[in-house]
Amino acid sequence: MMQNLRQYDTITSERKMTARANAVFLLRGRPFHRKKRTFCPKGVRMQREHFASRLGFILVSAGCAVGIGNVWKFPYLAGQYGGAAFILIYLVFLVILGLPIMVCEFSVGRSSQKSVARSFDKLEPAGTRWHNLKFIGLVGNYMLMMFYTMVGGWMLYYCYLSATNRFAGMDNDAVAGEFSRMLGQPGTLTFWTVLVILLSFGICAIGLQKGVERLTKLMMITLLLLMGVLAVHSCTLPGADAGLHFYLVPDFGRMVEQGIGNVVFAAMSQAFFTLSLGIGAMAIFGSYLDKKRSIPGEAVSICALDTLVALIAGFIIIPACFAYNVEPGAGPSLIFITLPNIFIHMAGGRIWGTLFFLFLSFAALSTVIAVFENITSFAMDLTGCSRQKAVAVNIVAMIILSMPCVLGFNVLSGLQPLGEGSTIMDLEDFLVSNNFLPLGSLVYLFFCVRKNGWGWDNFIEEANAGDGMKFPVAIRIHMMYILPIIVVVIYLKGYYDMFAGKSPVLFGVWMCIALAILAYIGVNAFARPKKN
Repeated sequence: MMQNLRQYDTITSERKMTARANAVFLLRGRPFHRKKRTFCPKGVRMQREHFASRLGFILVSAGCAVGIGNVWKFPYLAGQYGGAAFILIYLVFLVILGLPIMVCEFSVGRSSQKSVARSFDKLEPAGTRWHNLKFIGLVGNYMLMMFYTMVGGWMLYYCYLSATNRFAGMDNDAVAGEFSRMLGQPGTLTFWTVLVILLSFGICAIGLQKGVERLTKLMMITLLLLMGVLAVHSCTLPGADAGLHFYLVPDFGRMVEQGIGNVVFAAMSQAFFTLSLGIGAMAIFGSYLDKKRSIPGEAVSICALDTLVALIAGFIIIPACFAYNVEPGAGPSLIFITLPNIFIHMAGGRIWGTLFFLFLSFAALSTVIAVFENITSFAMDLTGCSRQKAVAVNIVAMIILSMPCVLGFNVLSGLQPLGEGSTIMDLEDFLVSNNFLPLGSLVYLFFCVRKNGWGWDNFIEEANAGDGMKFPVAIRIHMMYILPIIVVVIYLKGYYDMFAGKSPVLFGVWMCIALAILAYIGVNAFARPKKN
């Protein structure tokens, strides 16, 4: 009885409040009602943008995959691990590992017509938890750009130094000192990093077709032309034939010397990481794709273009190193110390050095623009805001987020998060390369093949829609069991390589963290749908 009286009092009170509110608003000539929040004008439906051409889709997607790793890592690995023998193993893993995951990403993007911020929400069965895993793509894209924008700034800065002939007359130590001097100047690093951010987001602000597609097509075509000119020049240098022999001729003795297992794992890892899979960087371009062409054929074209860039980079670097009796290395030291030293002693070195760093600048910018387009789409999908507003907000956010990496080489150099000699950039690179990429790839695989996910039938139907190459149904077992095991091995091996040399306690703690993260993925991916 008392409970009924309380309910009656509550209802009566609410009616009185509504009546008073209506009276006030009616006096003003406007009835009282609660407005619904809308993000676009009434009667207007936001349409998904699409690429203007097939070539645009292929070049923009390849621009995302083509990055600095194609230049400062692949040629060295190929030469170190047996030349053409390593390249053959790499190509095998590219087909059986990288290509299927790329098709998964593109298929999820095209079917959902959303970025990773909303694609799982739209395609997942009711009551499942796949949307809990979208943070891998959301955080992964931002984390990647927190250091990659700075690396892109390095390329632009060295292009400027080469064009102004700043390396003229320097010896080896002076060239190495120039790189150290750059890292020690926060103002220089900040300027070039911010320039990369403004240029790339500015292109995204123009729009998909007129900005991202048109300008990335121009950059990629120019990049390929520059690489062709540089490769021909390097291969015709006196003594370059020894470098070509080192790079291309199969040397199984060198493979045995390095260890067959090490060679296979290096090829497998490079084939996996070269395509930037797992964080939705490819899925976003799938969401802009129509259904005229099937996805597997487009993925093959993108993989082929990415591999071509990596191979040509080897023709640029390895012969030039042998022609000047310089040991070819890998990483930043190869790009910013070894090669400038070669250009100093090369006839017309100022021109060749400028062209080389211009090519690297285009390679870096094409990746940054592609990922920034993904980040822009996050904001548009999550909030419904305009492209220009999403760009404006993310410019500020990206500048702020890039600062720890910039300052990690100077002001914050005392902060060594992964042990002595490490930097903030090393930590961010480790989180992206050894966590977000493999874990995100694992999620896309499970989502496309598991019954409690999007499911194999939906995946195959979407992947094979349109003209062109079809995805083979026969490899379902390979994708359900073998590929996930390979990705997990790559993930755990990354932790092992990073922390095996540390103390046993520290190694054990980090391995437990790695397993705990895997368990979280499993709990969400294998959970049965909840009944309403």
